Amino acid sequence: MAGAQVQEIQCKTLLNRIDVPTFPFRWTLNPYRGCRHACSYCYARPTHEYWGLDAGRDFEQRVFAKVNAPQVLRHELRKPSWRGESIAIGTASDPYEPAETEYRLTRQILQVLRDFQNPASITTKGVLVRRDVDILSELSETAEVHVNFSVGSIDEGVWKLTEPGAPNPMARLEAMQFLVENGISAGVMMAPLLPGISDSEENIEAVARAAQAHQAQYLGANVLFLKPGSKEWFMPMLRETYPHLEQGYAKLYRKTYAPEEYTKGILSAVDRARRTWGLADKRKTIEPKVPRGQMELAFTA
Repeated sequence: MAGAQVQEIQCKTLLNRIDVPTFPFRWTLNPYRGCRHACSYCYARPTHEYWGLDAGRDFEQRVFAKVNAPQVLRHELRKPSWRGESIAIGTASDPYEPAETEYRLTRQILQVLRDFQNPASITTKGVLVRRDVDILSELSETAEVHVNFSVGSIDEGVWKLTEPGAPNPMARLEAMQFLVENGISAGVMMAPLLPGISDSEENIEAVARAAQAHQAQYLGANVLFLKPGSKEWFMPMLRETYPHLEQGYAKLYRKTYAPEEYTKGILSAVDRARRTWGLADKRKTIEPKVPRGQMELAFTA
């Protein structure tokens, strides 16, 4: 990721409210905007357009760090109106993207949550989360905490083409196992599953088998969806690296979401793999079912 830069910014608020009763969480926060993991399919790419930047290279190479985020969060949690609800960390950018090594914003945020005994969930492809096992352990003693590792495929070819800046999928699973062995609830989100690339029964089975071998406590899954801004970046990559799939994607993604029949078929394959490997269903262990089309409401950054 040569040439990537981080710009320090101040935020006035950090918590984003999601006013959908059936959504798995009501509150999100994101310490960073942009992400050097550079996943070609990333649904958060359009958030950079709010700043007059593009959803492509700018999203990958111009990261914004909310340097006052821990102080703002502490102020927000002190408000009498705050009810101690769970907060989802990392819905619009990875909280353990490379900038976290220097800025340590996610670690400081976890310290604030620990001080307030506030429940939280983290979604990440980063392995730096291992560094924060001490804070996560302390928080989990008084509040519910889950760490969701995004692993859509363990195939190195797929990883290098679609997630070029993210850690190796097996390294993510090893980080997950480290957390579990240290008493932290952690599991795998097999997401997104990419049609024709990582949606085969063989790939799904391989991820489930690897998740079980690394002591995942649950397994969830989601099929790729392509928002405007993300689609314009993903499709040229597809055309260049998987040209035989271009026509199929044009049919599947006439709209943001793939057809319901296709999605149900893929998630049924995930259910079979989950049962085969004795993994808990993430939807039943830590969150209610999310109605189709509502995931984009968590994009606010």
